[in-house]
Amino acid sequence: MIRKPAVSGLFYEGDATSLKRRIKWCFEHELGPGKLPEKMGHERNIKGVLNPHAGYVYSGPIAAHSVYKIVDDGFPEAFIILCPNHTGLGSGVSTMLEGEWETPLGNVQIDDEFAEKLIETTDIVDPHPAAHIQEHSCEVQIPLLQYFSNDFKIVPICMWMQDLETSFEIGISIKKAAEEIGRDIVLIASSDFTHYQPQDVAYEKDMQVLDAIKSFDERLMIRRVSELNVTMCGYGPVASTIVASKGLGAHKGEIIKYATSGDITGDYSSVVGYASAVFW
Repeated sequence: MIRKPAVSGLFYEGDATSLKRRIKWCFEHELGPGKLPEKMGHERNIKGVLNPHAGYVYSGPIAAHSVYKIVDDGFPEAFIILCPNHTGLGSGVSTMLEGEWETPLGNVQIDDEFAEKLIETTDIVDPHPAAHIQEHSCEVQIPLLQYFSNDFKIVPICMWMQDLETSFEIGISIKKAAEEIGRDIVLIASSDFTHYQPQDVAYEKDMQVLDAIKSFDERLMIRRVSELNVTMCGYGPVASTIVASKGLGAHKGEIIKYATSGDITGDYSSVVGYASAVFW
């Protein structure tokens, strides 16, 4: 099957020319890296990243920071994209076993071998394409990568269940699947942070969560999200990404950029927090 774009023309431009122009804008924006990567690297040290998933005009410059790092480091064979479930469709944790994802920049194939191996390693992940049909938080990651190359596959994982136990099991299963089939992967945790709070409140809460992420401590991160009532939508995907990244040899987390929607719009009365991080 071909998974058609759900938010093309909404979260990002709907035609290739305008979309490429927007992505270039994200990289060159004052909140972005300030420039496009000069060339594709070949070192391959990055195991995972954290990216926001709002419309490109709001969070694109922040997401561009980790994408810049990925390009500079070199593309893997496959990106394992973990995202929250905003729609309620599908199962507790849903992936897709076959097909392609379409965007204005072309089609990207699902890594069916990895997806099948993932389901073999845990009974917590189900093949439920319905979870992905209208979900934006995985989709918006793909054109940012396609701008630089279409030579990669994806495994989308949509998490309605985001508790620590589930997140830990998914992270371990991803690590096992990658090792068993010898796949070179990078995980992308798709998450925004505090939603619709004043700038100072959002900043104070988000910094405490980001401190736990920087410390590579998934348990502390989830505890702070709960204790501080942080409306972070993808804490499960981030926890799974930390667990899998550590299992694949990452030793540190680096917070590259934090900003809010207020830094784009100038309205700081009710903001959404965005962050970019790298695990290596």
